[in-house]
Amino acid sequence: MFNVASLTIGFVALICALVAFLPLLGWLNWLIIPLAIIGAAVGLISRGTAGRNLNLLVIAVGVIRLVIGGGIF
Repeated sequence: MFNVASLTIGFVALICALVAFLPLLGWLNWLIIPLAIIGAAVGLISRGTAGRNLNLLVIAVGVIRLVIGGGIF
């Protein structure tokens, strides 16, 4: 059950991350990354790894987008 919750959080964060690739919406990554961290924490509780891995991917995409856009460093 926790894996399904983690996958749901991950898909919501992924859809928001895709929206954040539009110009002038890069600030949205500052909201997506904590959401994906919560999803990854829920994924750690579950037996499955799919939800955790999806959330880790979303975190990586968000951080890379922030680095490219100048939001970090």
